[in-house]
Amino acid sequence: MRSGITSRCWLLAALAASSLGAVADAKERRVLPPAAYVASKEQPGEEYVIGPLDQLNIFVWRNPELSSKVQVRPDGRITTPLVNDMPAVGKTPALLAADMKKALGEYVKDPIVSVIVENFSGTYSQQVRVVGATEKPASIPYRANMTLLDAMISVGGLSQYAAGNKAKLVRYDRDTGKSQEYGLQISSLLKKGDSRANVRLEPGDVIIIPESMF
Repeated sequence: MRSGITSRCWLLAALAASSLGAVADAKERRVLPPAAYVASKEQPGEEYVIGPLDQLNIFVWRNPELSSKVQVRPDGRITTPLVNDMPAVGKTPALLAADMKKALGEYVKDPIVSVIVENFSGTYSQQVRVVGATEKPASIPYRANMTLLDAMISVGGLSQYAAGNKAKLVRYDRDTGKSQEYGLQISSLLKKGDSRANVRLEPGDVIIIPESMF
């Protein structure tokens, strides 16, 4: 009799543990709403912030000798005629243009300066990183209205042994200071064309794709 009661207790405990585990997994693998393959209404992205290795075109109106094309150095600074070691990383093009105008104002009266980003890498907070079982893991500069499909095309899709439907997206919430994980169905998106699996990405997202155990 005791043996039967003990067995039932173990069974109930196992079922309870299984239920708690399922609830925990559900909380950890939240699902993002689907995004259209093509945005119905294009919206501008966040104001671009200059990052290391960005290619900049510094144009000074009516002063071609002061204009130049430069690459932001790994230390985050640029050097142009008359301006040495100007910090550029973390600034928008408009803010950098204002700083350049102030620096050049010591040599030129009321200079008009514009900054154009010609080839961008962006700061880490503006990149989407795809790691794990993909053809070419990479950090991709975020674009306005970017989706999971766009990111997977950029990295060449899944590798042969990828468990795409077990992938997850890690997103940092600036308001709470915490990261949240969301489940992804990449195999369903790429192999079955399931539009519900295509989700909108945000700057700083990290996509992690595990390998299949079989």
